[in-house]
Amino acid sequence: MQPTNIAKPSYFHKIVDCQWACPAHTPVPEYIRLIGQGRYSDAYMVNWVSNVFPGILGRTCDRPCEPACRRGRVEENNGEHPEPVAICRLKRVAADMKNDVRQRMPRLAPKNGKRIACIGAGPASLTVARDLAPLGYEVTVFDGEAKAGGFIRTQIPRFRLPESVIDEETGYILDLGVQFKSGQRIESMKALLEDKTNGGYDAVFVGCGAPRGRDLSLPGRKEITDNIHIGINWLASVSFGHITTIGQRVIVLGGGNTAMDCCRSARRLGGTDVKVIVRSGFDEMKASPWEKEDAQHEGIPIINFHVPKSFEHSGGNLTGMRFEVVKAVYDEQGKRSLVPTGEPEVLVECDAVLIAVGQENAFPWIEPDCGIRFDAQGLPVLDNETFQSSVPKVFFGGDSAFGPKNIITAVAHGHEAAVSIDRFLSGEDIRRRPDPMTNLMSTKMGIHEWSYDNDTSDDARFKVPWAKAEIALASIRVEVELGFDAATAFKEAGRCLNCDVQTVFTAPACIECDACVDICPMDCISFTANGDEADLRTRLKAPALNLAQALYVSSELKTGRVMVKDEDVCLHCGLCAERCPTGAWDMQKFFLQTTQAGPSCRDANKPAVRTGGVPA
Repeated sequence: MQPTNIAKPSYFHKIVDCQWACPAHTPVPEYIRLIGQGRYSDAYMVNWVSNVFPGILGRTCDRPCEPACRRGRVEENNGEHPEPVAICRLKRVAADMKNDVRQRMPRLAPKNGKRIACIGAGPASLTVARDLAPLGYEVTVFDGEAKAGGFIRTQIPRFRLPESVIDEETGYILDLGVQFKSGQRIESMKALLEDKTNGGYDAVFVGCGAPRGRDLSLPGRKEITDNIHIGINWLASVSFGHITTIGQRVIVLGGGNTAMDCCRSARRLGGTDVKVIVRSGFDEMKASPWEKEDAQHEGIPIINFHVPKSFEHSGGNLTGMRFEVVKAVYDEQGKRSLVPTGEPEVLVECDAVLIAVGQENAFPWIEPDCGIRFDAQGLPVLDNETFQSSVPKVFFGGDSAFGPKNIITAVAHGHEAAVSIDRFLSGEDIRRRPDPMTNLMSTKMGIHEWSYDNDTSDDARFKVPWAKAEIALASIRVEVELGFDAATAFKEAGRCLNCDVQTVFTAPACIECDACVDICPMDCISFTANGDEADLRTRLKAPALNLAQALYVSSELKTGRVMVKDEDVCLHCGLCAERCPTGAWDMQKFFLQTTQAGPSCRDANKPAVRTGGVPA
């Protein structure tokens, strides 16, 4: 293998598994260290730069960072499944315990004469506004609702996300000089593009989400006039107080997070017999594992492998649903089919059904002749990196771009679209994406002292306390999770392995004494003859079997051997650097600053073009 090129520190980005997995590349270990030091406001602002909504995401994120957490691969947990660091809940700690951060928000640049319209006030549009408004752009956000937030506000129940948190974090963005046109739903893209008021809009960002829930066309559906609801519409009605009760016997159809919100909401609105019924197996459900656990914790059963066949009714009134029992069968290629078991159909009596079997995009307000192309699935045809549509000044992001995902993905889309818009209006090629800024900085403070706590905690993951069931289930607006207190947050932060503090090796200083090999608690380090990667992985002190993690390979040493370090299970404990007699090893903190809109995203030494437009 060729020596690892650490002259470009971007190599280490993938080694910080949590940050790599986060769509917005939030510097997770950095803000967790700050929380451990009680610097909650600093931790909040580190989050705010990348994920924009720390308080909201600290309660609702899908947590792609946590399955990636190295702690889940190295922890011995008495035979039980090891647990990652509670990254998401620590994010909430920073939001809940911070001081007033309004003075730390960006200062506004003078207006540059460019006007941008954001359609929809969800996380993608608000991220675009957050990135562009401080640069001098006049940003106007249109939304049909009275308050900003989009599906964050209308679809996530208040027992998971208090409205005060949404108001606070959307307010930080609107206070950056963003014009919010509430109650103004855009009815015509063509009219918006042709509007020349105040010079018209130089760019348009569409972040209206996936606003249409799928229905089920089954026998009996047309005959029933009441008590069958589309899940996302029902949740919105509950959020706005239009619906305050539901029947006692409730069936929720679907296995995603919307279905989990529906069943838990129904439980609080009077449903005493609430069931979730899905076609798939429990492990195949799209809902996050903790969402399923929370529903079961509240006494809601999840019934698997039941395919809905019909709605049962009497005199136009819903009486129940009929299901076919199936099983999963896999062919030689591993493709799954649901095959009837031959058991009799199951009748489940109910008073209400909530259908949460998926969402889809709906753009009835975008006319076919306005120039925006759509694919066969009804999604806009976009450049996957720039989010630009077939109309050069129109960009999409969030669920409206590639279909329903989650909040943090919408935020990542918003950042990238803002870069595209900034470069587009500066007359630059938006397909050229500037690299992020990365560097390495030694944490050495003495011979054997580092500027971070490298003592690996043996603690198991700490549980987040819940409100008492009789209180939580009595109201749709009582927040269930209470969050960590300061003491527990300190202990949970100590479980982080500081994966951004890298073991950096300097080959010329190595005397090949093997002291680092002897002291490494995870057998990560080997000195051996070089070879191709597949061969080398099998000849290490501990075979490197996780192909998703890199091997750190040095240049040739004096004996002709090379140092090979398996990055997979390293604890970043620094013992190799402490033990090394020559200083060949050092602990250096990796820093990643993602490219955002502004001067850093534009071509070097090229002034911004104030008159704008597509490059000739």
